Amino acid sequence: MNIKDVGCAVGDLGQIGLLIAKKLTARSLADEGDVEPDLVSQLVNRLHPQRIRMRVIEVIEETVTTRTLRMAPVDTGSFPPFRAGQFVNVFLAVDGVSTSRPYSISSPPSRPGRIDITVRKVLDGFVSVYLCERASAGDVFEVSGPAGSFYHEPLVDTDDLVFLAGGSGITPFMSMIRNATELDLNLKIQLIYGCRVPGDVIFGDELAGLACAKNDLKVNIVISEPPDGYEGLCGLLEAPVISGLTGDLSGKTFYLCGPHAMYGFCEGALKSLGVPSRRIKTELSGPPPDITMVEGWPENLKGDEEFQVKIDGTRRKLSAVCGEPLLNSLERNKVVIGSLCRSGECGACRTRLAEGSVFMPASVVMRKADVSFGYIHPCMSYPVSDITIRL
Repeated sequence: MNIKDVGCAVGDLGQIGLLIAKKLTARSLADEGDVEPDLVSQLVNRLHPQRIRMRVIEVIEETVTTRTLRMAPVDTGSFPPFRAGQFVNVFLAVDGVSTSRPYSISSPPSRPGRIDITVRKVLDGFVSVYLCERASAGDVFEVSGPAGSFYHEPLVDTDDLVFLAGGSGITPFMSMIRNATELDLNLKIQLIYGCRVPGDVIFGDELAGLACAKNDLKVNIVISEPPDGYEGLCGLLEAPVISGLTGDLSGKTFYLCGPHAMYGFCEGALKSLGVPSRRIKTELSGPPPDITMVEGWPENLKGDEEFQVKIDGTRRKLSAVCGEPLLNSLERNKVVIGSLCRSGECGACRTRLAEGSVFMPASVVMRKADVSFGYIHPCMSYPVSDITIRL
């Protein structure tokens, strides 16, 4: 039997499960040798592919600095099933440098024929500038399958949700809000969305419309640097603002996504209000804008010093600036290794450090075995001496 004969949608887990059940139970144990050994792996690969080729079918200008790239699969009709709030890693080449960046999916799972990623142009950015200024309809990129655990999990989370978003951190929440609205999920959602100026608000008109149409969705926009005459909410997402907007905090689950500095700030505010850690969920934040300001950074290093990186078992050597992630330096020198979250959590880029030292923030999630055997996560590792790595 060829998997193409199944005749079911990629996302229809029930039919796929039924196919396997019929295939396996229709034969006795004596006939198990007749079952195609790669059937299950073929089905799993369709549901959870490593890479998917996606074509940009539409570019939507959201703000002066933000655009949405709407993409559809090139080789199959549907994108793999995902949870609202998950992300994909986009693989691309920019000016001859092969690299990747993770972006939250801003569209809901209820639209299986495509996905949206919404990108804000970062000052002096590399990939974000390319995607915001040069990517266009018709371009084809490879993306990873959906990943991440930043989503509503009804088994452990409450159904009374507060989303704290900052800037482009609105993107996973937009997927969750759209999904809850389109499927009429029994969720109570309050979005508190902080932006620097009104022009930075992404999806503003859509959010306002959804809030008017859905009684259990409340949207609060908070501007930190309001222009003269602005009459909306102003300030930062600190404890008085959060408590003033949410009222009774008991029974609520809080989700945080935004700039790197927002996490410690908002988490501290929530904890000061008595919110337990189990009721706070944070999205991966990527490398900090200035690693030298992170606790534990060596005081004798300014961040612009260069060290030598040797690839074990080869004659290859390259220079790496200590103030940027090792993964970036490797990619710039055309040394490409697997990566996914680029935040030090998933472990896809884990690499053996044979000699030398690197600095990794405390937020990096390391397995005990990795620590014992000298593995690092290059996406969040910063060389603080000459090093040798084993790929």
